[in-house]
Amino acid sequence: MGADVFVPFVFFAFLGAIILVPIWLKERTKQSAHALISQALEKGQQLDPAILRQLTEGASKPPKDRARSTLGSGVVLLALAVGFVIGGFAMNDFNGAVEGGMMVPAAILGALGLAFILLAIVDYSAKKKEQ
Repeated sequence: MGADVFVPFVFFAFLGAIILVPIWLKERTKQSAHALISQALEKGQQLDPAILRQLTEGASKPPKDRARSTLGSGVVLLALAVGFVIGGFAMNDFNGAVEGGMMVPAAILGALGLAFILLAIVDYSAKKKEQ
């Protein structure tokens, strides 16, 4: 098997593992919780409703602050865009000319960063109106 086949195979296998392993582990945890509940019921033990709810629902995460996470994503994307612009100048020894190939990803990342920051502002204002 040559490198032209092996490298894409490894890439997609790794990508599949990153996606599928967490799903499989979560399902395995749910199955073990259900097995524990069924064993307790077979033995005639009383189940506390709070414990039963916790086992069936899993660990509930606190609500995520959407405005803050979107703002963070926007700032990171803008920083990447600035990095591409600086990289474009650095490729020509900072003599004022910009490498054109570096400006395309900078423009895309900059536009996405601005969109995320605008979305964060809208989310924050909507959240403030609800309170």
